[in-house]
Amino acid sequence: MALVRGTAVQDHVALAEIELCGELIIAASAAHGERLSADRIDEVLRVSDAQQDDGPPPAPGT
Repeated sequence: MALVRGTAVQDHVALAEIELCGELIIAASAAHGERLSADRIDEVLRVSDAQQDDGPPPAPGT
């Protein structure tokens, strides 16, 4: 497969999802229990009741 230069395609949604997965992995590895609680997962993903009604949470870094 040949590399094509100058065709950088960025899927911002996919990049945000990858970053959130990384945050979950970090939180899980630092957890003292067997699993993360639903509340802790929501905290890591920056989810609140208001955001659940209004759509997806903002991308990290925004």
